[in-house]
Amino acid sequence: MQIQVNGTPTKVPDALSMSGLIEQLGLTDRRLAVEVNRELIPRSRFAEHQLKEGDAVEIIHAVGGG
Repeated sequence: MQIQVNGTPTKVPDALSMSGLIEQLGLTDRRLAVEVNRELIPRSRFAEHQLKEGDAVEIIHAVGGG
């Protein structure tokens, strides 16, 4: 299926969960925030949140500093 990840058209397997997308993108161990269609998805729901054709996913990486 086709989704958008940070504005880029991206082809992913059907029935992919948010945790599956995070793993596929190699971001598993990173601190990040995720929105799907402008709705914030808590990390606790990544495994259960199923992506759908045409979803717009925004992934923001948390950066530490001081």
